[in-house]
Amino acid sequence: MNDPRLPALTRAEQDLVEHYLRVVDFVGRANPASDTGHFDVMRCVLAAQGLLAEARALLVAAETMRERGETEVFPQTLARAMRILDGERRTSRVLLPPE
Repeated sequence: MNDPRLPALTRAEQDLVEHYLRVVDFVGRANPASDTGHFDVMRCVLAAQGLLAEARALLVAAETMRERGETEVFPQTLARAMRILDGERRTSRVLLPPE
């Protein structure tokens, strides 16, 4: 990307992106088909606990946006922010590894 600066976002949009990517991180940690070579059940338990907390925070961010009348979300802007925050690598951990 030519311009690595984050796009202008409202505080609620920032929270939405931040918590969404944290949710993705926890789902990636809980992925039983991860390419780490083995599946650690305790790691899955801890990831599920973190996932619950982040999902709640994501809900609060989305509700805050709605309460403030932020009904128009610009997906291109949010996607740009997620890419700058390493979203492509982070979301790839949720996928099945290639055969």
